[in-house]
Amino acid sequence: MSDSVTGRGRGSDPSRLPTMRDVADSIGVSRQLVSLVLRGAPGPSAESRERILAAAADLGYRPNASARQLRQQRTRLIGIAHGMSNPFQATVVERMIARAAELGFGVVPRPLVGAHPSEEAIAALLEERVEAIAVFNADPTAPALADARKRVPIVWLGEWARDETVDNVHVDETAGLRAAVEHLVGLGHARIAYLGGLDGNVGADRAEAYRAAMRSAGLEGRIDVIPSGFDEESGAAAARSVLGRDELPTALLCCGDQVATAVLAVLARAGVAVPGDVSVVGFDDSRLAALSYHQLSSVRQDAERTVEAALGILLDRLDGSDSPRHRVATPAELVVRESTGPVRA
Repeated sequence: MSDSVTGRGRGSDPSRLPTMRDVADSIGVSRQLVSLVLRGAPGPSAESRERILAAAADLGYRPNASARQLRQQRTRLIGIAHGMSNPFQATVVERMIARAAELGFGVVPRPLVGAHPSEEAIAALLEERVEAIAVFNADPTAPALADARKRVPIVWLGEWARDETVDNVHVDETAGLRAAVEHLVGLGHARIAYLGGLDGNVGADRAEAYRAAMRSAGLEGRIDVIPSGFDEESGAAAARSVLGRDELPTALLCCGDQVATAVLAVLARAGVAVPGDVSVVGFDDSRLAALSYHQLSSVRQDAERTVEAALGILLDRLDGSDSPRHRVATPAELVVRESTGPVRA
C-alpha cells in the first residue's frame, strides 16, 4: 500500500510516524473502530479486525511507547458524555467542570452524536486517558461501554439504569411529578394531560411517574398520555394533536422544558390563553423556564446535587472503594411561575 493518505496522513509528511487516524483514513473506517481493534476491545467484526491490523502493519503503525507510559500515571481527568441539545445536561457539564477543578481534576466533555453515540463518545474518552466517566443515558449494548467498565469507574446519569451493578444518579421524578399534579389539582384541575412517554427509559419512566401521581390524586380515570419525545418539534406536534380535540385538557404537564416552551408557542398561535384557558408545566427548570417571555412553572432538577453525587461516587471509586452499587435520587421540586393558574369557571 502506498502512502496515499493526505492532509493529516503520512503523505503530507513522510518523516512523521503514522497514527490511528492514518490507519482509519487509509481504509475508510472511523478512528474509534481502529482504536477498538488496536487495543483488543470487544465489538469489531473479524473482518474489520483483519483489515485494520493489515493496514496498520502496511503503514508501519506502532503504539506510542511514551503514551503507554503516560497511561500508567494519573491524568486526573474525568470524562462526561452528554447530549448537545438538552439544557439540563449542558448545565451539569458546566458545573461539573467548575466543581471538579476545585477538587483538582479536569473534565473532558464528549457529545453524544453520530450513528452510535455512546460507542463513539466513550471510546473517545478512553483515548483521552480519563480516569472515570459519567455518561447520560448510555446505550448498554455499546462495546466501548463494556470495555470502559473494566478499566475505569462509571456513573450513569439521566435515567434509572436497568443494570443492577452500575452506579446511578437520577432525579426523583416520582416526587417531582407528584408535586406538579398536586399543584394543578389544588388549582381545580382534573383534566391534566401529560406530553411525553417516548425516547428510551427516561421517557417511559417519567410517563409512569405521571400515572402514579394521577392515581395518588384519585384521578386514575383521567390519565391521559399524549406521545411526545423531548425535543421542541415533538412537543409542538403533541400540542397540535391536543388542539384537534373536541375538548381541551385544562392543564398540560410536559416531560421537559423544551417540549413545554414549544407548547406555549403553539397555544399562543392558536389563540389559547395560558394560563387562562390551559395551564402548562415543564420539567427541568432549565434557563428556558425562567425567561421573561415564558415564565414557565417547572419541576426543578438540581444540577448542583447531580454533580456532587456523581463526582462523589467517582472519586470514591478512584480511591478504591468497592462498596455496593450507589443509586442516588436527587431531590425535585416544583417552581411555580406564571404559566399555571386556576381552572376557568
